[in-house]
Amino acid sequence: MRRSPRPSLPGARRRGRRRPLITAGGLLAVACLLAPAAAGLGLAAPVAAEPGATGPTAAPAARVGLGADPTDVALLGERINHLAVRPGQLAISGCFLASAPLFVTSGVDSLRVYDVADPAAPRLVGVLPEVLFENEAMTCGERRTASGVRRFVLVGVDLVQAAPTDPSGPTHVNVGGGELIVVDVTTPSRPRIAGRTEATTSTHTVACIDVRDCRYAYSAGEDEQDPHFSIVDLTSLERPREVDAAPRRPGTQPFTSPTAGHQWNIDAAGVATHTGWGGASMWDVSDPRRPRLLATTGRAGRGEDPRHPGWNDFILHNAFRPHADRFEPNRPPSLTSGNVLLVTEEDYEQTDCARAGSFQTWWVKRLGGPGAPGRIVPLDKVELADLGTYPLPRGAFCSSHWFDYRPGGLVAAGFYGGGTQILDVRDPRRIRSYSHAVWGASEVWDAMWVPVYRDGRRTSARTNVVYSLDLVRGLDVYAVDVPGDGRGALPPPARGGPVGPGDAAGAGTLVLAAGAAAFGLTLLRRRRPVRGGSEIRVPAPAASA
Repeated sequence: MRRSPRPSLPGARRRGRRRPLITAGGLLAVACLLAPAAAGLGLAAPVAAEPGATGPTAAPAARVGLGADPTDVALLGERINHLAVRPGQLAISGCFLASAPLFVTSGVDSLRVYDVADPAAPRLVGVLPEVLFENEAMTCGERRTASGVRRFVLVGVDLVQAAPTDPSGPTHVNVGGGELIVVDVTTPSRPRIAGRTEATTSTHTVACIDVRDCRYAYSAGEDEQDPHFSIVDLTSLERPREVDAAPRRPGTQPFTSPTAGHQWNIDAAGVATHTGWGGASMWDVSDPRRPRLLATTGRAGRGEDPRHPGWNDFILHNAFRPHADRFEPNRPPSLTSGNVLLVTEEDYEQTDCARAGSFQTWWVKRLGGPGAPGRIVPLDKVELADLGTYPLPRGAFCSSHWFDYRPGGLVAAGFYGGGTQILDVRDPRRIRSYSHAVWGASEVWDAMWVPVYRDGRRTSARTNVVYSLDLVRGLDVYAVDVPGDGRGALPPPARGGPVGPGDAAGAGTLVLAAGAAAFGLTLLRRRRPVRGGSEIRVPAPAASA
């Protein structure tokens, strides 16, 4: 695969074919970002304003709502209600803190902190204005210290980053990416950049190995011609550093993965799944500095098995294994047996919604090691067109993207222009549609269930509330009629009071024309790699891996 070159960071460490794992999603974001920057306007609104926000007492959206504004045209399936929207951010990713009911979102224009003590009505309490692309997987981490719990998020700079409150100075602009930034959110109303480090591989995504004691993080990694990833030591949050895989060799050497790289997901058994260009691989990360390969998805995961066409036309995007701590080898596939791997496969440039990117289930037959690697085999997959939700986007971006699992067998998944899809995976051999929410103008990148918090701490249980991060609309809030809770599509009652200081921090004005212009110029040089060694230019605005 060939890729276009990118600008170098001053002093950045390089190793041969280091390239960004960036795909088409930034183009719509750039269009939204560059227009106000070119006009010299502020890119972030004051925190307290939130114009147009609705609350849980507002009337639910109609099954088919009609309005002059295409973003207000809604099509809701049965068993789902729209509760609220929080506009004002070009939203991409989010994560929930473990020791406080806080939700942190990342977007092209800002990083935002929400109090979610009432999950149906997230309350914005803090903003870090910044131009950022892409940080596609927001990662929350924590660390216990002598003075209490320190809370932070890991920001992966994929292409560009600049912030007026950056400790490096307001004129500091990263063009080229390849950097991990630590943002301290211990005081929710005042998120601040605490530390940063460069990496020798793509920081398209970055993941903590243990979110409750986050001392090591893994980077997305590289493409299938250069299948490496970085391990970052976070012992010092102010001075994180990359672990050298081969200390006796000159420079900093990354680690190798057979599935190249996009995202790491760590399950309840402490096993990490690495999804990417070459499929999915599973790893023992009990010693995070020395990960040990356990199993891969083989030829089917690489898209090379004629018996399983279409299982990887671009990348396996992200994964989750429910009840992983119950795993026993060679048992029939079942969610409760811990041997089913849930996966999204992204093919963002394909605009045929029957082929654009599927949601999949895989059977983890056994986990082995280097001498006897385990096996992960296909079970079922569905494209957006298979779900029967209407209307399907035509000639638009409708690939599956980020998803989240709710114990009991429901998945909330973002399908870009195909909206928020609720999938029933209780029978992993037969994925079915459960409900959906689609808007007239929308780009849903991520959807996730709000956790249940008890005494301020996140549990493994989930509410029936779903947050959808939309590059066009911002943050949407839904209630789902989940099986067995008897509540219907109504949110749970609010518990407890607000967290942190009650003073909402003003976002101020973000005028970073230089950074935004560099952002746009870099995007003009992008190519999308395709199988077979050819390349094509990225088409019209839309989505991202």
